[in-house]
Amino acid sequence: MAAGEAVELSQLQIPHLENLRSQLEEEVKLLGDSMSQLKIAQQKFGDSKENVKKLINKESGKPILVPLTSSMYVPGTLENTTSVLVNIGTGYFVEKGLKEAEEYFGRKVDLVTKQLELLQPKLIEKHKLRQAVQDMLSAKVQAQVQAQLGAIPAKT
Repeated sequence: MAAGEAVELSQLQIPHLENLRSQLEEEVKLLGDSMSQLKIAQQKFGDSKENVKKLINKESGKPILVPLTSSMYVPGTLENTTSVLVNIGTGYFVEKGLKEAEEYFGRKVDLVTKQLELLQPKLIEKHKLRQAVQDMLSAKVQAQVQAQLGAIPAKT
């Protein structure tokens, strides 16, 4: 059989079906983890975009709370209301005007959303394939058990 050649599930033996099921479970887990990470990124970019919008038309000198951790803040004063520093990845920050930063985060949300839309059908397909393999495996195991029970002679 050549690599990449399609094989009917019913033609596979129980050990091969078990290996295929394990492989599919791992792929489903990996795709699910990827979906979760993308959703987190989408949320963060969306939050950043909304926070940049809130800065538009704000005056300098306004008191703010500056987060040090997710649950600890220090008081601060808003100094610059015309630009923000944007983390563009791998430790690099770029100063952007508020509109430019809002557009940047909008593009990032759109990019992550498109990736989620591409990943979702693949995850659904892997779920269906895993279920088909599980159903076939269960049927073959049941048939094997029935065959073994049928081979045992009845006691008289």
